[in-house]
Amino acid sequence: MGKKRGSEMNILFGWLMKLSIKVKIFLGTLVALCALVALGFTIKDHEYFFVVAEAVHLAGTIVLLYKLFTKKTCSGLSLKTQEITALYLSGRLICGMLLRNVVGIYMYIMLDLVFLLSTLLTIWKIRFKLKSSYIKELDTVRVPFMVVSCAILAIIIHPRSSDFSFTNTLWAFCVYLEAISVFPQLRFMQNAKMVETFTGYYVFSLGISRFLALAQWIIQIYKTRGTYLFLLGSGNIWFLAALLAEMVQSFILADFCYYYIKSFKQGQLLRKMPI
Repeated sequence: MGKKRGSEMNILFGWLMKLSIKVKIFLGTLVALCALVALGFTIKDHEYFFVVAEAVHLAGTIVLLYKLFTKKTCSGLSLKTQEITALYLSGRLICGMLLRNVVGIYMYIMLDLVFLLSTLLTIWKIRFKLKSSYIKELDTVRVPFMVVSCAILAIIIHPRSSDFSFTNTLWAFCVYLEAISVFPQLRFMQNAKMVETFTGYYVFSLGISRFLALAQWIIQIYKTRGTYLFLLGSGNIWFLAALLAEMVQSFILADFCYYYIKSFKQGQLLRKMPI
């Protein structure tokens, strides 16, 4: 019986080894997502997902600051992604100050404040202290177009409640802008056709953070049989739009995470990006 089980495991592992790296990573991601969902049914307080996601994000931010202050270079970094990040974090802080009566809002305010200060510090280092290592020609995404598009979408689709509509529209704007904030960084790396080591760590941490946040969404939707999408929207499509924004950000980062894991598997610190 033991030999038969062992032979079956050998066949399974042999089959897995024959798969392409892309299929292996897809299967690994699927298994990890299923494990997180199973964990979600075990853990009653789903705020743990948020805590872990923010901890991973913070670790990536620390790695980024370590690079700027110890390596004295901003090579591989997109200034436009940092500026977009500062913009949506500022907007979220304004919303947090206007919604101080919401339970637990102060924790979110403090986290956003920490991330905003670190982002402003990064922008200052890139613009003034390390500008000689910043390659502006590779940072080609048109930020005004992204910002205006998100603003128009926020005006059309935002939470409907008794609160002041400006706050709801601003919150929606921040959600949409955050979803595409990493796009200039990915475009920068594609233009450079390489990923700098510490920048890779930073972007990969963002990918893991968004993966955890998306898992929390999926768990909540499943447990409420879909009604979670409309809890705060008074019947409108706001929550659905927010979920789609979360998915967009996750899929944008998933492409990078695939190449990052592939390069890590092959023992390479720098990896050419697809054109």
